[in-house]
Parts: sequence; C-alpha cells; structure tokens
Amino acid sequence: MFQLLPWTFAVDTVHFWVHYGLVCLGFLLGVITILVQLAKPAPYGKFDQGNNESWGVTINQRLGHILSDATPGVLLFLLVFFLYGTERQYANYVFLGLWQAHYIHRGIIHPLVMRYSKAQVPLGITLGGLFPNCIFSFLCADWISSARYPDKYYYDPRFIIGLLLFVSGYVTNKWADIKLRSLRRQKGSNGYYIPSGGLFELVACPNYFGELVEWLGWAVGTWSLSGLAWMLFGCATFIPRAAHTRKWYGEQFMEYPRARKALIPFVY
Repeated sequence: MFQLLPWTFAVDTVHFWVHYGLVCLGFLLGVITILVQLAKPAPYGKFDQGNNESWGVTINQRLGHILSDATPGVLLFLLVFFLYGTERQYANYVFLGLWQAHYIHRGIIHPLVMRYSKAQVPLGITLGGLFPNCIFSFLCADWISSARYPDKYYYDPRFIIGLLLFVSGYVTNKWADIKLRSLRRQKGSNGYYIPSGGLFELVACPNYFGELVEWLGWAVGTWSLSGLAWMLFGCATFIPRAAHTRKWYGEQFMEYPRARKALIPFVY
C-alpha cells in the first residue's frame, strides 16, 4: 500500500514528454525567479515606487489580480481537469477541491474585498504573474487528472500528511489576509501599518508562510514532480519577497520588532 510510486501516470508518449518538459521549465523558472527577486523585489504593493512605465499601461488592480490568478488557477485548471484528464477517483477530486478552494479565494474573493494601496497596476506585472501561473496550473491539473491513485490512497501517510499541511497552511494564509485587511479598515486608510498578533509576532509575512505550507502539502499529497516544482517556485517567490518585506518594515518603522523573522518562525 505504501509503495514509492503508488500509481500509474496513464499518458501516451507525447503527453508524457510535454508534461515533464514543462516540469523542467518550471524548475528553471524557479531558479530565474529567486535570482531576480533576491536582487530586486517585483514592483507591486509596498515596492511600487510609481515609476513603472517600462511595465506598460496600467489596468485596474482588482482586474489584474483576477486575470493573473483566477484565469489560470480556476478556469484553466478546471478545463484541463475535465477536458484533458482521464482519471476520476476520489483522490483526484480531493486534490481538485483543494486547488480550487485556494484559487477561488486567491483569484476571485481576495481581489474583490482587498483594500489595495493603489487602484492601478501595470499590465506587465499582471502578465508576469499570469505566465508562470498558467504553466503550473496546467501541470498540476494535468497530473491530478491523469494519475491513477490506488483505491485506499486515503490510508497512505503522504495523503494524510499532505492534506493536513495544506489545510493548516490554507487557514494560516487566509487568517493573515483577513488580519491585514482588518488593519487597514480599522485605520481607515489604504496605507501600511505594523501588524501584530498571532504569527505576526514571529514573522513579517505569515500569509506567505501559510501559502508555502499549503504547497508543501500539495507536493507531499500528490507525490509528483509537478507539485514539487510548484512548491519550489513558491519558495523562489516567498523567500526573497519576505526578506525584502522584513527589511522594508524595519526601515519604515523604527518601532518594528527586530526579533521578528521574515518568513519561517524562529528560522528565517
């Protein structure tokens, strides 16, 4: 029951090489992303200096967020799963539900309720998020709709641990998002303030930490190279951005707690 590869990836030769070719591209994107992000954070949110003409025309921030996250994470994922995939066991549907739970919130609900610091975002920033999201949404949907898991996979430690990690990360991520939104609402402004309470006492970015735990759970639960590539790409984004965020808070607020880590409690 606990064999190393407890399923078959029922695909033809072309499908196989397309899938794993894109997995290799995903790993490469992760390397490029962390190198670029360590040098300079992507110019959105608190790192938007207002001189982003090179990123193209601006569009509505809410629309840009929905396009970059919901289009691949919800629409593309569902199309690949139902039109391209072949497997319809309970495990496949559980993974589908987990992914959709994240992206319906991240790509639709969150943009509609978020108090953005700026109403507009450069189109280039939106497209920069859309491209990798399309690749990884296709990959993960392709895997979970083509992998034939055993009937009793719910007994497998990887499924149990992965599910627990995903749910705990999901709750942490959503709690942190709500906390940040409520802080702006309490202050009556779209500016930036020092968040406190819960995991905010330990790290600058518990929202990133929660999402990182989610995708670690996804990689473990699906036990796939596509899931691993997606989790590592998340690391390539969250690790440098959390470090830049921690530094930014320290520079903007003299009273910011120096003992707080950037991303992982007590570690980093």
